[in-house]
Amino acid sequence: MVSCAESDKGSKDVNPFFTEFDTPFEVPPFDQIMPEHYIPAFERGMELEKENVEALLSNTEEPTWENTIVPLDNAGLELERVSSVFFSQTSTNTNSELQEIQMEISPRLAAHGDDIALDPRLFEKIKVIYNNRDNFDLTDEESFILENLYMGLIRNGADLPPEKKEKLKELNQEISVLRVGLNNNVLAETNGFKLELTNEEDLTGLPESVIATAAETAKANDLEGWVFTTQKPSMLPFLQYSENRKLRSKLYNAYINRANNNNDYDNKENMGRLFELRAERAGLLGYETHSHLVLEPRMAKEPANVYAFLNRVWEKALPVSKNERDAMQKIIDKEGAGFKLAASDWWYYAEKLRKEKYDLDDSELRPYFELKNVMDGAFTVANKLYGITFTRIEDIPVPHADAVAFEVMEANGDHTGVLYLDFHPRESKRQGAWCGTYRSHRILDGEEITPVVTMVMNFTAPSGDQPSLLSMDEASTLFHEFGHALDALFSETTYGASFIAWDFVELPSQIMEHWVTEPEVLKMYALHYETGELIPDELIEKMKNSSYFNQGFMTVEYLAACYLDMAYSTVAAGVDIDVPEFEADLMNKIGLIPEIISRYRSTYFLHIVGGYDSGYYSYNWAGVLDNDAFDAFSEKGIFDRETAESFRKNILERNGIMDAMEMYVNFRGREPEIDSFLRNKGLL
Repeated sequence: MVSCAESDKGSKDVNPFFTEFDTPFEVPPFDQIMPEHYIPAFERGMELEKENVEALLSNTEEPTWENTIVPLDNAGLELERVSSVFFSQTSTNTNSELQEIQMEISPRLAAHGDDIALDPRLFEKIKVIYNNRDNFDLTDEESFILENLYMGLIRNGADLPPEKKEKLKELNQEISVLRVGLNNNVLAETNGFKLELTNEEDLTGLPESVIATAAETAKANDLEGWVFTTQKPSMLPFLQYSENRKLRSKLYNAYINRANNNNDYDNKENMGRLFELRAERAGLLGYETHSHLVLEPRMAKEPANVYAFLNRVWEKALPVSKNERDAMQKIIDKEGAGFKLAASDWWYYAEKLRKEKYDLDDSELRPYFELKNVMDGAFTVANKLYGITFTRIEDIPVPHADAVAFEVMEANGDHTGVLYLDFHPRESKRQGAWCGTYRSHRILDGEEITPVVTMVMNFTAPSGDQPSLLSMDEASTLFHEFGHALDALFSETTYGASFIAWDFVELPSQIMEHWVTEPEVLKMYALHYETGELIPDELIEKMKNSSYFNQGFMTVEYLAACYLDMAYSTVAAGVDIDVPEFEADLMNKIGLIPEIISRYRSTYFLHIVGGYDSGYYSYNWAGVLDNDAFDAFSEKGIFDRETAESFRKNILERNGIMDAMEMYVNFRGREPEIDSFLRNKGLL
C-alpha cells in the first residue's frame, strides 16, 4: 500500500494531513491547517482504516496477537492524527465553520467506528485469541489489553444479533449528533450573556484589578464601561466582592440558566433525549442501566458502590454546609440586611466570613500567584520529584496564538515530549480546564513515538500593566492539569490501546494539588509580582488555618452534581425524562439546601455529555486515592525521590495498561484508606 506521505508529496496545494509533519518534534503544523482540510483528511483516514482492517480480516492464518491485534492497533493512525487536532480545535478555538464540520463528521465517525467494532469477523478473530490466550506468550500489558479489548467489544455490541446491531448503530449516530449540539449550545449561551455596567456605583466593593479586567472586556466587545461574563475568572470575583446584591443575582442566574432559556440554544429537550437514548442503548446491550454498562470496567464496578460512597461523604458534608450557611446568615442579620441568604449570595458572604474568621481574603493572596511563577513552581516540583526539565520552544507551531510550548527532557537530556499550555478564556474556547494529547506514547515498528501533550485552562487574563494573577483555586487547577500532563508524558505504553479506569484517572492530577500550598513549595514560587518578596509566613499560616474553610459548600455542591449524573445514568429504558422536573425532584430527594445549587445543572453539565457520564463521582473517588497516596510522600518527605520514582514507575508509566487497584497496591503496599480524604476536607 502506498502511504499518504508518499502519494501526496510534491502536490502544489497539499493537505497538511497527507504528508509527514515537517515541524519540530513532528507536532501538527497548526499554522498550515485550514478548515477545508479536515473533511478530506477524515475521509482519507476512515478509508485507510477500513482498508487496513479489511486486510487483517482477510488473513486466513490462525489469529494471533501479531497478525490481528497489532495491525488493528495501527490501523487508524491517520484517522487518529486528524481527529486529535480537529477535536482539540473545536474545544479551544472553534468557529462556525468548525462547528458545521463537527455536525457533519460526528455521525459519520460514529458509523465508521461501528462498522469496524460490530463486524462479526473481527469479533470472531479476537475471540479465538482470547479463548486461547494461555497459549500465547503475552506480556502483562498485552494480556491486559486483550482482556479489555475483548470485553469492550462485547459492551459495544459485537456479540449482538444483526438486527440489534443495526439498531445500535442508529442509536450511536443520534447520540453523536446530540452531543455536538449540546456542547455548541452551552458555548453560545456562555458567550451570549454580558453584564454591562456604566455606573461607577455598581462597582462598589470590587478590587481595582477586577475593575480593570472588566474595562478591558468591555473594550474588547466594543462596549462602554465595564463588562462581566459567565466565564468563571470574570464571574467569581464579582460574586465575591460586589456589594450590589441585585447584580450578583443577575450574573449568577445567567450562569445557572445557560441553555435553559427556551431559545434556539435550549438544551432541556435534547438533554432528556440523550439520557433516554443511553438507557435504550444499555438495555439493547443487556444491561440494567447505562450506569451498569459504563461502570463494569471501572474500580466502582456497579452503581450501588458509587451510591454507597457518595452517601458516606454526603452524610458528613451536609451538616458542615448547614453550619457554614448559618454562620453567614448571622453576618447578614448582624448587618441588619433583612434577607435570607440566597445561592447567589454565598461567595460574597463566604468571603466576609473568611475575613472575619481568618483575616484572609482572596485579593490578599493573588499578588503572590502570578501565572508565570505558578507555572515555574509546578515545573520545579516536577524537577525535584522526577529530575525532568522544561525548556521553552519559540520556533514551533502552536494551536493558538495564546499557547506556549515547552520541550520536556529527562535528567540525562533525553527527550520526553512536548507540552503546550493555553491559559486564558476566549469566546472560541469552552469553559473549564482539561489536558489532552495530540500524540500519545507508543512503540511503532520498533521506534519510540514520544507524546505531544496540551494543557488548556481559563485563567484570569492579564490586565493593562498587571500580569495574570491567579486565585488559589486557579493555582490548584494549574497543578491539577499538570498532573494529567505528567501522566501522559511519562506513559510507557507500547501500543495505542489504553484502558484507564475512569475513576482512577484523577489520581495523577489530584495528587499534584497537594504540593501547591506546602510551605516548602510556596517558598519556591509564591513571589509578589511587584516587589519580588516571598510570601510571608503569616500569610502561609493563615492559608493553613483556613484550609477547611467552605469545604462543606464545595463538597455538597460537587456531590449534588454527582447524584444528578448517577440519577440520569440509572434511568431505565423507556422512561421519558422531563429535565427540569427530574432535576428538581432529585435535589429535594437528597435534601440539598436551597442556599446551594448543584455545581452543574442539567442543561450545561457537559462532563456527562461525553466522558464523565456515570463518572463525575470520580473526582472524590480518586480523592481517597490521592490523599492516601500523598501520605506516602509526607511520611518520607514531600520530595523523596524513592517515593516519586515508585509513583512514576507503578502508576504514571503503567496507567491504562494494568489493573487500577493492582497499580495502587504496587505503589502503596496496600489498598487505599478513606480517613485521610475525610480528614483533609475537615469532615472527620
